[in-house]
Amino acid sequence: MSETTNMATHRDVPGVPDADERGLTQAQVAERVERGQTNAVKSSTSRSLADIVRANVFTLFNGIILTAMVMVLVAGSWKDAVFGFVIIINTGIGIVTELRAKRTLDRLSILVASDYLVRRDGRDVDVPHNGIVLGDLLWLRSGEQVPADATIVETWGLELDESMITGESRTVRKQDGDTVYSGSTAVSGMALVHVTAVGAHSYAATLTAQAKVYKKNVSDLNKGINTILKFMTLLVVPLCVLLIVTQMNTVGGWSAALASGAWRQAVVSSVAGVVGMVPEGLVLLTSLNFALAAIRLARKDTLVQDLDSVETLARVDCLNLDKTGTITDGGIVYDDFIALPACTDKRQAMQALYDLANEQSPNGTGRAVLAGLGAQGLTGTADLERVPFSSARKWSAVAFHDAPEAGPGGVWYMGAPEVLLSALSTPYPDVLEQVDGYANDGMRVLLVAHAVGPVPADFETDPKLEADARPVAIVLCSEHIRADAEPTLAWFREQGVRCRIISGDNPVTVGAIAGKVRLTGDRKPVAMDARKLPQDVDELARVLEGVDVLGRVLPEQKKAIVQALHTQRHVVAMTGDGVNDALAIKEADLGIAMGNAAPATKAVAEVVLVDSKFSHLPDVVARGRQVMANMERVASLFLTKTVYSALISFGVVLSMIPFPYLPRHISYIGALTIGAPAFLLALAPNTRRYIPGFLRRVFAFSLPCGIATALAVLLSAWFIPRMMGWDVASCAAELTSWRSMCATVLFVMGVYVLARVATPLNSWRGWLVAAFAAAGVVGMCIPFIARFFAFQLPGGKALLALGVQIVIATLLFALSVWLFPKFLPKATRTVISQYKRVSGR
Repeated sequence: MSETTNMATHRDVPGVPDADERGLTQAQVAERVERGQTNAVKSSTSRSLADIVRANVFTLFNGIILTAMVMVLVAGSWKDAVFGFVIIINTGIGIVTELRAKRTLDRLSILVASDYLVRRDGRDVDVPHNGIVLGDLLWLRSGEQVPADATIVETWGLELDESMITGESRTVRKQDGDTVYSGSTAVSGMALVHVTAVGAHSYAATLTAQAKVYKKNVSDLNKGINTILKFMTLLVVPLCVLLIVTQMNTVGGWSAALASGAWRQAVVSSVAGVVGMVPEGLVLLTSLNFALAAIRLARKDTLVQDLDSVETLARVDCLNLDKTGTITDGGIVYDDFIALPACTDKRQAMQALYDLANEQSPNGTGRAVLAGLGAQGLTGTADLERVPFSSARKWSAVAFHDAPEAGPGGVWYMGAPEVLLSALSTPYPDVLEQVDGYANDGMRVLLVAHAVGPVPADFETDPKLEADARPVAIVLCSEHIRADAEPTLAWFREQGVRCRIISGDNPVTVGAIAGKVRLTGDRKPVAMDARKLPQDVDELARVLEGVDVLGRVLPEQKKAIVQALHTQRHVVAMTGDGVNDALAIKEADLGIAMGNAAPATKAVAEVVLVDSKFSHLPDVVARGRQVMANMERVASLFLTKTVYSALISFGVVLSMIPFPYLPRHISYIGALTIGAPAFLLALAPNTRRYIPGFLRRVFAFSLPCGIATALAVLLSAWFIPRMMGWDVASCAAELTSWRSMCATVLFVMGVYVLARVATPLNSWRGWLVAAFAAAGVVGMCIPFIARFFAFQLPGGKALLALGVQIVIATLLFALSVWLFPKFLPKATRTVISQYKRVSGR
């Protein structure tokens, strides 16, 4: 610590405690440091690197696939183990995503680290942010961020910007004895404060600690996949055992299989059934599409910090908007100068207004007035006396000693209309009514008054508002509304998303701004003071249904509002930029932070609009809808494979035949009829709104297709040997040909399923189906590919037998697709028809 000299004058200010309150001694500081009562906050998250790796590596999906891959490798058939690469890719994506989130959370800090001036042993010394201890006497100066919670001992015009904490956009004048909270910023004046809470016990650190708690978003899509995996686990283990037993019997029993090495082929055949039941491609495709959506959004200055949140975008039906930073940009603009009847010279009054605003450090309103009048050619007057604006007085004044060359003459006042009017000897009810009308329209209203005559001798030392002054003009300013706010809100209305504005500002002001941006269209927004909200969550939810705008909202209330909307099964998105928004953003299903937001807010948000443009939100939601709608479409492909693999496995167990195809067959067929087409279909434009019932619709599609495919393959497996007179259990050549023909039937059925998923086919989707069907046929004719994937082209009687089975398969597919929906419950048929109508299928 080093002693400073630039604060010597502050120690001489009358009223500053010296003898009785000389600050802590070095011994007291050392004692508090020993007890850990410093302003240091331990930076950590609830997820370590080991936790992240463990959570992504040791999953049910990875366990099933890894076990199957090891079994195949042990059997010595590496060509049939290519399906295992999906583990590496999918796990890598998950680990990288969560490590990014961990790094963001670890860097989270609401407070800006810098040196502060404290009084110790009667001297003012600089200490770092973490060196402040409980009980310190701290100098808080203009421009500094409050580092710890404190009580004001004495103040010299201290004004704080608490917007990052409370959401209130106006500065707050502080008095002796008031509490100041860490995270707020001193915008003017100074104060000596007594530190009452440090480190993890301060207000900002408490918010940070709550924001740092790791929250893993689980999408509906991933929950559906996990549900399927859990079900498949119960099915896979006993079925795998049964398959191994069956396949051992087909090669002569356990003894013969172990003696001859035929057990290897039995293991590979069993794995073919197990792997087909696991929708491994769906897990990978989900991760890849979330990542691609994030990349596309990044090109539009939108950062997605949690890939699973991309899917949440599709389901959002309730959007809570913070006013400042979202609807408005936080700036003030000068709108109008309205001369009142007492104004004899408008140009002179405007010159006085310019001089009133032209302080050494004007506030936001003053800067707006200077910019507006400066554009009209006005400049400052040199010779004048000034009483600067004070939040305690609520007005400022300038005096011109009646010299024509010096300015407009007399004393001019600018300030809060109700304060100025109440001090005048003559009532002006018409002016007050006019002021109230502008205020109710969301304007920031100032009043200019003029007192004619000589300037009082004590004008600067003991300023008073002259009772005989007359109001001469009303000055209108307003918060600058983003140009993209109204069209963006209109888009959300058209999409059926309910928008609410939640702000710490006056509800009347916020309601007026909401009306300007047509938050509710032609209907006037319903505004409410959040201080009147009920505490009970259920009652709060009922109240919120009829409210569009909430003002005077505290950070805890923002979080409670999100929780109340959740009780009504709403999927809630929350935007914001202040620390006061962090808890609500974290509680929401989808947190959206502006690029200029506080670090804490950006760290807990799933999506960050880097350039702070509200107009990006439609792109964000549309991208989420594209991913969800298309992934729901292609999920049907993968689950069809799960259904037919399970049914074929049961058929094989019951009929005690060799498994009709190899793992490499399912890899080839899956790549051409499921994996690659699904990837392309998932990238197609699709902005349909999400409709609940994902799992029901997918199964309603997959079951008939899966049943038809399973029957087609099993019929081929049973009848082809009879038609050809083959003994597939004992002849290796006939077994290879038989499996190749069964795999071909499976490929044909896969093309049929792909065509049904891709409907309508009168577009590029039809060409996509035709291209992959042709690629599959051509691949079977290329010697290298045919050898690697164990395909043989049939000829003569075998070709005829294959043709008959393909015709039967076609009839089975058409029959099952037509017949199955008739057995579905009416509610399910309604959901499916609604889905088809909005998706164009």
